Amino acid sequence: MPLKVLRGPSNDLTGANLQELTGTRMDLRQKLAILADAAKYDASCASSGSTRSNHGQGLGDTDGIGICHSYTPDGRCVSLLKILLTNYCVFDCRFCINRITSDVPRARFNIDEVVWLTMEFYKRNYIEGLFLSSGIIQSPDYTMEQLAEVARRLREQERFFGYIHLKAVPGSDTAILDRAGLYADRLSANVELPTDEDLRRLAPEKSLRTVELTMSAIRDRHLAAKDEQRTANTEAPRFTPAGQSTQLIVGASDSPDSVLLHRASTLYSEQKLRRVYYAAYSPIPHADSSLPPVTPPLMREHRLYQADWLIRHYGFRAEELTTTEKPDLALDMDPKLAWAIRHREFFPIDINKAELSAILRVPGIGSRNAKRIVEARRHRSLRLSDLKRLRVALNRTLPFIMAADHHPDSTLLDSPRLKSRVAPSAMQLSLFSTGTIARTGQL
Repeated sequence: MPLKVLRGPSNDLTGANLQELTGTRMDLRQKLAILADAAKYDASCASSGSTRSNHGQGLGDTDGIGICHSYTPDGRCVSLLKILLTNYCVFDCRFCINRITSDVPRARFNIDEVVWLTMEFYKRNYIEGLFLSSGIIQSPDYTMEQLAEVARRLREQERFFGYIHLKAVPGSDTAILDRAGLYADRLSANVELPTDEDLRRLAPEKSLRTVELTMSAIRDRHLAAKDEQRTANTEAPRFTPAGQSTQLIVGASDSPDSVLLHRASTLYSEQKLRRVYYAAYSPIPHADSSLPPVTPPLMREHRLYQADWLIRHYGFRAEELTTTEKPDLALDMDPKLAWAIRHREFFPIDINKAELSAILRVPGIGSRNAKRIVEARRHRSLRLSDLKRLRVALNRTLPFIMAADHHPDSTLLDSPRLKSRVAPSAMQLSLFSTGTIARTGQL
């Protein structure tokens, strides 16, 4: 089995590097191979949003040079040691390779081993932090206790101030979650599937209510800690300073994109999540016959990330991005462009007069450039040359805007050829396409 701990130009923890790290401890190396590989199915892993300084008295730092914010295309952070405490699990989620009825090789770290590995990897500059999840062993409370104890020992005994992301086990006692959140920068309780019907069919031990109760407990404690810091004592203990995230599996059930986006939007508004991650279902050995035999198109996952970005940063509502007739996002163009083509009556807008919220809906104008346009037009009327200097994607933008020197022919918006003119040519999804959105915010 190939070892998959981290991916990066200088972080290949195979061969000689791993031999140097673990020495003759072959049992630990075998555990690491199994449990690092098993962790790859969890996408809800990121290191942004936290500052934790060591004040010169410990190891690691999530501020400054502590976290490098390097991500894979689907949002996974590549600078964390990403492992499971164990891939044993008493649940029988049909889409999960670690389910109780699976015949995969099993392994389990003890707490001392996870602490030792984290510190040794960090000292060798292989990682900046830890992402620790686990199968459910004995009970949710017992499993969460083990995860929290790893974080406690790293913080209090090892004086480790690097980033720690723990999986929040749904159904865990609130007191245990409170303890975990005092040591972890982020907690994530995974929804996995968007409806209770999906969960009853594919993950019968889970329910949306259980997951959301866990999320609510984390949310309330997080907000209370922030209020205490702001109003009473700036030195008050912080609780999950990077907030919480979750994961939705794409394509394991028949739920369309509209249902996934509605669930994500609800979680953002009600649970105050920092991120929802989308993970395309990956077929597993000896899978249940009710599961699809192939992975859904990677482009579908990519479009969901784009739509999620529009909901969080562009003022779109989830229900605007799909239709009753077509509940899945278009694969041949981004969701913002698809919305514009469906709502041609909204355009063209005058970039010298329109509200910021309207400019944000123009294809090819990102959130940063929309704000720059509003600021620049205070001094003079903007022309196409000004948009070029801002590097606006004019090939997509021109039919939808008016400028001081540009008034598009109204028949262009009504033309059946509009889509072919403004939509990019169909192509294989680039490995780093989603990363471009993260850097530029442009859709």
